[in-house]
Amino acid sequence: MNYLPNTPKDREEMLKTIGVKSIEELFSDIPPALRFKGDMKLPAALSESEVAKLMRELAAKNTAQDFATFIGAGAYDHYVPAVVRHVLGRSEFYTAYTPYQPEVSQAVLQSIFEYQTMICELTGMDAANASMYDGASAAAESVTIASGLTRRKTALVSRSVHPETRGVTETYAKGHDITVKEVPFENGVTSVKELEKMLSGDVACVVIQQPNFFGNIEPVDEISSKVQAAGATLIVQVNPMSLGVLRPPAEYGAEIVVGEGQVFGNPMAFGGPFLGILAVKNKYLRRMPGRLVGETTDNRGQRGFVLTLQTREQHIRRERATSNICSNEALNALAATVYLSWLGKEGIKELAEHCVAKAHYLADAISGLKGYELAWKTPFFNEFAVKCPVDPEKIVKSLVEKKILAGYPLGRTYPELKDHLLIAVTEKRTKKEMDDLLAGLEGLA
Repeated sequence: MNYLPNTPKDREEMLKTIGVKSIEELFSDIPPALRFKGDMKLPAALSESEVAKLMRELAAKNTAQDFATFIGAGAYDHYVPAVVRHVLGRSEFYTAYTPYQPEVSQAVLQSIFEYQTMICELTGMDAANASMYDGASAAAESVTIASGLTRRKTALVSRSVHPETRGVTETYAKGHDITVKEVPFENGVTSVKELEKMLSGDVACVVIQQPNFFGNIEPVDEISSKVQAAGATLIVQVNPMSLGVLRPPAEYGAEIVVGEGQVFGNPMAFGGPFLGILAVKNKYLRRMPGRLVGETTDNRGQRGFVLTLQTREQHIRRERATSNICSNEALNALAATVYLSWLGKEGIKELAEHCVAKAHYLADAISGLKGYELAWKTPFFNEFAVKCPVDPEKIVKSLVEKKILAGYPLGRTYPELKDHLLIAVTEKRTKKEMDDLLAGLEGLA
């Protein structure tokens, strides 16, 4: 059915029905200078079969799905099992809206509660919200949480934290009159010596990433002891997949944990939508933005779930709100929940171990190539930086022709590392794909 009037008579009847004489009168409130003049050059209308054909042709241009992907830098090519897509495709989930009415929203509320529980078990935190928009906004919100509780107005963010996270954090901080200062890195990790110099009585928090943007393992115990001595809050941004083999942040003194949950059952999908993880210790609970689902009992004593501890000012009194985020990435969080249920406790450990083993195989092999060397002799998870004998941008461009996405040139965000390439390895990468990358790198040296 066509819902638009097709003939002059149709348009005349429609205008008469709404009480105006012409299209011009209908838009009279819009200043003439802002109105489009002339005819829009639009293509002819297509039938359903023609639209379907066009969509297939456009989809076919996305050849990257057939490439061996070694790009990480915050988005990782992990396998997404069929069960995730199946559950997400159920209409009761993908059409669900905010579960304000618990009596008709128990399924959605329970799925969110299970997500929160899994995040707490992974991180060691006391509470997690129902997710944020992405990892960067979660980190930025965590800084405002810490500043609001401590009444301090300086945040120290390691320069080894993801550049986009740092950028978003600075943007958020301006609105809260928080000063953001960057802590230098040394040997691929946060400089503890420089951090100690920068800590003062006005520092609300210190933000680090574990593993950091370069894939390296930070000296978290040293950092934590310095932060705690200064009375500041330690905020840790994690790659949650690494928690299959690394210690939960709670064990080394983190009080707020954030991260990008894309690795749990969410495809890279052209850069989004992604999933922001935010988990806290109890003392920060009432300052945590977004949705929080609690477990309760109904008037018959039956187990149930309900939205709780979310201040209404986030919805209706924005000028007095501690945060203006009141929604979440519910479907992405559901994907993470299904994915973690599919993996189980041993599964996430085994998968993380696969990533570590394959990344170290490739790193050792690359460091054996003439002209290539690892940037730092620092332990890493599944991502590492390589110093290259040729321009990394040239490497990336050349290997695309071989259906290899070779990595992320670090010079794009770290000018001092313009000859370095950041390479990520997941469980999906085969030995043949890694050997093809090695051959490609060797041929360019």
